[in-house]
Amino acid sequence: MAMSSGSRDDSAMAEINVTPLVDVMLVLLIIFMVTAPALLRGVPVNLPETRATQLPREKKSLILTVTSGGKIYLGETELPRTDLKPKISAILAEREDKEVYVRSDRRVPYGDVVKLLGDLKAAGVDKVGLVTQEEKIERP
Repeated sequence: MAMSSGSRDDSAMAEINVTPLVDVMLVLLIIFMVTAPALLRGVPVNLPETRATQLPREKKSLILTVTSGGKIYLGETELPRTDLKPKISAILAEREDKEVYVRSDRRVPYGDVVKLLGDLKAAGVDKVGLVTQEEKIERP
């Protein structure tokens, strides 16, 4: 009479092969690392420097950029000065917060920036933030 040891080799394997999952995740990580810096770039301007600390960004902000040539961009789209008030008014009508951040090249005349701030106020903007870059402090 033959005795059975009680073990069966035809039972299901309970392990998951994670190698394909790791491969896909590494490819996605590389894609995001390459594309993320391109998404954060805007219109290149030479921002003024300040010692103020950076504010946390909690939501998608409305950003206007003024280049040294006097061109105005809403995000990355060029916006003629004549279309500024109606476009900003239309955008702010759909938003709860009425704030705009202005990135201006340091070579833009002060009077042009003040005129832009007046146009924004006329368009219904409640708060305006001026974007700067952190001042580089040279240590001896």
